[in-house]
Amino acid sequence: MKRAFKDAPFEFLLDLQSGVPVYRQVIDQVRSGMASGALLPGYQLPTVRQLAVDLEINPNTVLRAYRELELSGLIETHQGTGTFIANKKVEKNSAERDRQLGQMAGEFAARAGAAGFSLEDLIDRLRELLPSPAQRR
Repeated sequence: MKRAFKDAPFEFLLDLQSGVPVYRQVIDQVRSGMASGALLPGYQLPTVRQLAVDLEINPNTVLRAYRELELSGLIETHQGTGTFIANKKVEKNSAERDRQLGQMAGEFAARAGAAGFSLEDLIDRLRELLPSPAQRR
């Protein structure tokens, strides 16, 4: 696993063995951080160059992720000042999102079970990913 921003309120983690493209992992982590409250509107993301250096990946990979996030309205880039979480909430109530979440949860539970983990192990680990009360403010 590669990590970035260990001392910041949000930490990027890459799993190069997961089979998920790196740019998609960055996108998913930003979306997850927004949904959990770890990334609040106005939070400044690392620069493309800085995140690429920290994660030891190609800057074009980070640029691709940031562009996709910007096109979806989740982040905003201000020339000269940086890239920030936009003042847009991740929608939580659409039928498509519910379907996607159900599919992801089922796939993840199946992968965990195939690796010998119980559903309780999986739930405990997911709870550990929740931001602490101090980070939610």
